[in-house]
Amino acid sequence: MINTAPTESNLSGLDKKDFQKDLNDKKTDLFILRNVQGMEVAVTNYGCAILSIMVPDKNGKYANVVLGHDSIDNVINSPEPFLNTVIGRYGNRIAKGKFNLYGEEHQLAINNGPNSLHGGPTGFHTRVWDATQPDSSTVIFNYISADGEEGFPGNLEVELTYRLEDEINALVIEYRATTDKATIVNLTSHGFFNLAGIANPSPSVLNNIVTINADFYTPIDEVSIPTGEILKVEGTALDFRTPHTLGERIDDNSQQMVNGAGYDHCYALNKSENGELSLAATCTEPISGRTMEVYTTELGVQLYTGNWLNGFTGAHGAIFPARSAVCFEAQCFPDTPNKPHFPSAILLPGDEYQQITIYKFGVQE
Repeated sequence: MINTAPTESNLSGLDKKDFQKDLNDKKTDLFILRNVQGMEVAVTNYGCAILSIMVPDKNGKYANVVLGHDSIDNVINSPEPFLNTVIGRYGNRIAKGKFNLYGEEHQLAINNGPNSLHGGPTGFHTRVWDATQPDSSTVIFNYISADGEEGFPGNLEVELTYRLEDEINALVIEYRATTDKATIVNLTSHGFFNLAGIANPSPSVLNNIVTINADFYTPIDEVSIPTGEILKVEGTALDFRTPHTLGERIDDNSQQMVNGAGYDHCYALNKSENGELSLAATCTEPISGRTMEVYTTELGVQLYTGNWLNGFTGAHGAIFPARSAVCFEAQCFPDTPNKPHFPSAILLPGDEYQQITIYKFGVQE
């Protein structure tokens, strides 16, 4: 098991000097957030990667519940490049890396089979963001994505805030973005959660009990691009309207589960109105008793069960095998620019992209 005993500086055992590096004329660093409850989150300004989230189990024992790294070099060279990073300019997949916007075709980098994934190989997850920490529970990151970066049009100014609540153990993520030219924006946080606590090896998440507040989902083809349909979850292995363990149906031989190699699907969340901050999903790890609730203003959430994790080594010798994490990525639907009937991801000059997503932690009563 990893050592989660407190150090002089933080619960996670991370050392600031291991995260300080000069990179592309910018400096990377480690930032520690704390609330009055004792929750602690460690992040770096490289990709806004979350390195650790320290929360208690039913016995009050703290552990890190995200798959993280313990040095900036390991973050940069991670076998999972999107590990707990902010994703942009467009989260999830765009078919063949192409989209047409107001009569102009744009070609993105291809980095996932025939498609573009998560903003491309040098997306927001690889950028050193400017950072300020106004208080002990907040850090604010800023980045300007240049016109043409990874093939996307327009200069996009992005602000990302991580903030811990004091009344509850919750990580609030707020996004804002503006552009000087019509573009597409779909930002998300790609947190890889293991509520049991990371270890050597980190346990499977297949015993996690999940609900998702969605009656519909976007089915995918054999290269994980939405077919364009929006189908009912009813009668499928993707139905989490009532609690099910992730392992109960993950190896179902239906075409959707084969196409995703497990869960890797976007759910169309039940919303009474656009922009409503509402409950998207819940997750409970029955042994530790830890729980997580996901709230978001987004219309979709991607459920991913770490199907492609390959057993690489993370913080303090923790090992991350396949299906040792679950992700709830709040976002637009995948390939929205090529699906005109999907809710739009277009951002115009004079408008502001906004998103709030909250990960609230607790213990089973």
